[in-house]
Amino acid sequence: MRKILLLALTILLSFVLAVPSNAQVLATKKGASTNNVPGASQALTAVNASWFYSWNTNPEGVAKPSGVEFVPMIWGRNSVNSTALNNAKANGSTLLGFNEPDMGGQANMSVDEALNLWPQLQATGMRLGAPAVAWGGADPGGWLDRFMAGAKARGYRVDFIPLHWYGSDFSSAATGHLEKYVNAVRARYNKPVWITEYALVDWSTGTARYPSSAQQVDFIKRSTAMLAGKSFVERYAWFTLNTQVFPTGLCNGATPNASGNAYRNAPA
Repeated sequence: MRKILLLALTILLSFVLAVPSNAQVLATKKGASTNNVPGASQALTAVNASWFYSWNTNPEGVAKPSGVEFVPMIWGRNSVNSTALNNAKANGSTLLGFNEPDMGGQANMSVDEALNLWPQLQATGMRLGAPAVAWGGADPGGWLDRFMAGAKARGYRVDFIPLHWYGSDFSSAATGHLEKYVNAVRARYNKPVWITEYALVDWSTGTARYPSSAQQVDFIKRSTAMLAGKSFVERYAWFTLNTQVFPTGLCNGATPNASGNAYRNAPA
């Protein structure tokens, strides 16, 4: 009997050791973006987030709660240097690429510039997410489409696709709009997907319009259930954690609001 038990333990151990280290990214989905504002660390715990990012290569002073993963980001061209890249490696195992390079007010990079800098991100050896475009991720000939084609042509590595999505329809149909976009990106690139920013905000008139608390709570419940059911969606992060950063925040300081309570109860 002892020999049988030892053999069983040996087989189990060999299986565990054979699992790739990046399989950890599939363990949990729910996260949040946050800046260093009062109560941020407690808020991460309060909404049951399993990971977070700060648009930087370090948590920017946010104390990382036990069991919560920090994911570094190389925001733009000025972050592509040895100090920032080494900082990213010291603070995580997965790296998010450039932030909205297709936007003038954000990273604002051409496809060629992003491709020319990409080998330095790849050289970290970290699991690597594509640049997160503001929109049009599945559009043929769009910014991301041209980047992915260029990366393939040059033999560069892209492990998953981060997406940003903001919906201007505050009705129950919003989740279907998000799902259509996520499915289209998956179909075009056949890569795992992270939704690193998403919320309901209407910018169509030039002045931001926000959903009511009830509309936002309903969308959080519907959208998180939808995303949890898609095996190719590895992670999602609401925009954002705190109302001090943006009105759609999940918490007022360290205390969850109605949306934060809904997010806390969403699939982890």
